[in-house]
Amino acid sequence: MSRLLIIEDEEVIRRQLARLLAKHGYDTAEAGSVAEAEALGLQDFDLIIADVRLPGVLGTEVIERARPVPVLIMTSFASIRSAVECIQKGAADYIAKPFDHDEMLLTIARLLQGGLQSRQNAALKKDVARDFPVSGMVGDCAAMRAVSDRIQRVAGADITVLIRGESGTGKELAARAIHERSARAAGPFIAVNCAAIPDSLIEAELFGHEKGAFTGATQRKQGLVEAAHGGTLFMDEVGELAPAVQARLLRVLQEGEVRMVGSTASRKVDVRVLAATHRDLEQMVRERTFREDLYYRLKVMELMLPPLRERGDDVERLARHLLERAAQKLNRGGIRLSQRALAAIRAHHWPGNVRELGNAVERAVILCDGPTIEPEHLAIPVGAAAPPPAAAGQTSLEDYFRQFVLQNQDRMTESDLAKALGISRKTLWERRSRMNLPRRREP
Repeated sequence: MSRLLIIEDEEVIRRQLARLLAKHGYDTAEAGSVAEAEALGLQDFDLIIADVRLPGVLGTEVIERARPVPVLIMTSFASIRSAVECIQKGAADYIAKPFDHDEMLLTIARLLQGGLQSRQNAALKKDVARDFPVSGMVGDCAAMRAVSDRIQRVAGADITVLIRGESGTGKELAARAIHERSARAAGPFIAVNCAAIPDSLIEAELFGHEKGAFTGATQRKQGLVEAAHGGTLFMDEVGELAPAVQARLLRVLQEGEVRMVGSTASRKVDVRVLAATHRDLEQMVRERTFREDLYYRLKVMELMLPPLRERGDDVERLARHLLERAAQKLNRGGIRLSQRALAAIRAHHWPGNVRELGNAVERAVILCDGPTIEPEHLAIPVGAAAPPPAAAGQTSLEDYFRQFVLQNQDRMTESDLAKALGISRKTLWERRSRMNLPRRREP
């Protein structure tokens, strides 16, 4: 229940307004002056409704003293000039007395909803800053310094960027870094994994649909492209898009237009598209499974993220950073990695890259009873048939996936295989189907 404070020196008006608000489910408190209101604690309310002319201090003084709580100003002297002055001082809105009851209730509902969204956005940005530290990506090797430099260069250009790299290398983190450093930082950042949405739904999910466009479309729904208007749309695994969806996406990039499924009208959208993939799009273009014109539209600028095995000392640096995050999340202070654990981390191939390392470290924090994490807590597969770095560089990602699955599926469950590769079980199943790899029968 929302708490509202009414500051009005005329008792009849104050009581009448309090009864109206209580009747509609609001918890109200009353004050006859700014001094009485401050005694109640201005920051303890969700909205303050204050008259302009109050004994002692003017009601507009509450605006600054109550921040960040929104203040709705009432006055008997309705004029454009006084309204402008109130808004300039920071009032959330302005209403003239005598006010219409419905108008007052609608205004209050709108201001409360706006305040809730502002708090949610602030909390979301705090979570993003914690989980995606875009101000400083962890890593100091030459490859990561080049990545940071490229992000700085492309962020302000408002162009399409194709982010390449193996699964788990941090492509979404890089996309968030570009968004946060761009002129669109105040706008929405919407991420979608194209491989995680069935082909039958991806078109409606991205571009929206009209009511009755297909079975189950009981109401009109806005698509993710339109929801990202004024901000950034990050499309992960863009290589998984079906040809029909590729054609629609091309129109968004070329014309800045989106048309809902089942609609004949197009709508203008202002959205920056960042795309990511671990697949060989050039080979897909040659095989005619990915549109060449879309490929060049996406690849205005390219950002290549290095695999973890090629980042040298960054592996240890990342492990310690991820350990600190996991320990804080699980409330396990004073825990550290032993030298044996660090040696095992350096020796492991990390096919799932940073995602796999993060999973291993978090699992170790849970399994470790003492203050020191040992290799057995990390559960890194011993003797896994991962090729050495030099050999890995000579094989494609698809070949490496095939080798890793076939050589480890007899001793690892599907869940363990997916975790080791840094992918979901659904993605593992889809790649098995596409590559005609028989699925191991689990006990």
